Amino acid sequence: MRSFAQSAALYRYIPQAQQILGLIVVFIGSLCCLWLSNRLMVWTSGRTLSLSSLTLAILFGILLGNTLYPRFAPQLSYGVDFAKGEILRLAIILYGFKLTLTQVTSAGMPAVLSDAMVLTSTFLLTYWIGTKLLKVDKHTTLLIGSGASICGAAAVIAAQPVIKAEAYKPTIAVATVVVFGTIAMLLYPFLYHLGWLQVWLSPQDYGVYTGATIHEVAQVVVAGNAISPEVGDTAVVTKMIRVMMLAPFLLLLSFALTKSTSGNGEQQTLLARLKHVQVPWFAFIFILVVILHTWLPLPTGFETMMVRIDDLLLTMAMFALGLTTHLSAIKQAGVRPLILGAIMFAWLILGGGLINVMVSFI
Repeated sequence: MRSFAQSAALYRYIPQAQQILGLIVVFIGSLCCLWLSNRLMVWTSGRTLSLSSLTLAILFGILLGNTLYPRFAPQLSYGVDFAKGEILRLAIILYGFKLTLTQVTSAGMPAVLSDAMVLTSTFLLTYWIGTKLLKVDKHTTLLIGSGASICGAAAVIAAQPVIKAEAYKPTIAVATVVVFGTIAMLLYPFLYHLGWLQVWLSPQDYGVYTGATIHEVAQVVVAGNAISPEVGDTAVVTKMIRVMMLAPFLLLLSFALTKSTSGNGEQQTLLARLKHVQVPWFAFIFILVVILHTWLPLPTGFETMMVRIDDLLLTMAMFALGLTTHLSAIKQAGVRPLILGAIMFAWLILGGGLINVMVSFI
């Protein structure tokens, strides 16, 4: 019985005939976004690194999703949904080829502590402010918290299957990542060069601070290397440690979303709740890939190929997400999610800075 269930689960990752056309459209659109992202980096000497293929994919996806796509949705929706689901999970798994456990040890305990404290405080504070004060719906709040506390757009789309949010809600969360992460990318080096951060943080501490509090990996690269290559390396490693916390975060999130009461209103035991937890296996396979990537000597060409495939798959997932996002739904959500994103942006700067100053004295 179990082998049959496992075979059925694996069968889901094989595209069916009715999904091919939609996948071809998503694939071509993603290739265009990857090409444009690379061209923008060349044309601007890398100054628009924050405008990644993921950002471009969701923007172009929304544009097409609200103009041309609805006319062809009956023929393409099967493949587009496959890209948002199964391809997304594969992309998270292959993300492990961008990380190694060696990076964790090289950054040291300050980076791990900062990441853990920033992640926990940011997510819990986002949930409390979003649901209690701003009255933002629960799903949108959880997605915004995931993006702000871990790794931006990748965390948002990884959390979406666990949260089971409507298609437009991840787009709102990604919007906060793009807007406030881009501002942080420019603001952090500016404050450092003014001398405001140098009073509290050494160059090494600034790298940890940047990696622990800025949303996207690409944004961290820009903010860190604006000081020096060494600071940039520290910032990126700290950020990658934060990314590795995605798997346990998703498991805890799934447990938290499991109801503590049964259908008849009775309290369930801890064991009963654990039976209903939807384990995000793709996130734990991601950790396994990180371990294998650390311990097994892999050809450089193979690693490069896996990273490029992962970039393509993530871009496809974001493009598919954009195609199924309706601007009317975003408008209906109102301005409160953006206010929540702004508040958490301020917290990451001030609260995250305080956490990093405290950790630097340990």
